[in-house]
Amino acid sequence: MTIDWNLILRLVIAGLMGACIGLEREFRAKEAGLRTHFIVALGSALFMIISQYAFSGRFDAARVAAQVVSGIGFIGAGVIIFQKNAVRGVTTAAGLWVAAAIGLACGAGMYDVAGAAALMTVICLELMHFFHLHYGEKVVDLTLKSQGNQDLLAVLDVLKAEKINVETYSVFGSKVHLTVRLQQRNYVDMLRRLVEQLEGFTIEDMN
Repeated sequence: MTIDWNLILRLVIAGLMGACIGLEREFRAKEAGLRTHFIVALGSALFMIISQYAFSGRFDAARVAAQVVSGIGFIGAGVIIFQKNAVRGVTTAAGLWVAAAIGLACGAGMYDVAGAAALMTVICLELMHFFHLHYGEKVVDLTLKSQGNQDLLAVLDVLKAEKINVETYSVFGSKVHLTVRLQQRNYVDMLRRLVEQLEGFTIEDMN
């Protein structure tokens, strides 16, 4: 039995390219990181190699590749969560989907295409993180409690003066619940300044 180092090289390259995408997700503390992307890309490459070389006679390699494309959806769905009226994990799921495609490309020996796809994916993720961090917005849920007989709706006037966008608000008893949209780069300073101006109110909950 001879070892086909060319096929092993395909597996190694697929795993490394998937790991590059997973490393970026790992740094962002996302649901699926380096290990998951590495295994997805490696497994996809292995499936492609099996479909091409493991069967003798007439076969269609595209069938296995098509099953990988549909099967990766189950893993992608597993990292998407719905929490506090927000959907999270969609980008990570898309990264897994791309990692599977990169693995298939490596398994087929298309290193240049796989490398270009991996590089473009990492660049896109990093650029979008940079722009979101500096120019994006963050949605914050606040629950304020009045310590006396303050006008709860007066909070809206303070927010308006600070040019803070209020998406929704509701009043119940001595509390007011707000969903506000703040600039990502300075939302902590904005919240600190907001607390200083809201005399007679305390923040009971924030996320």
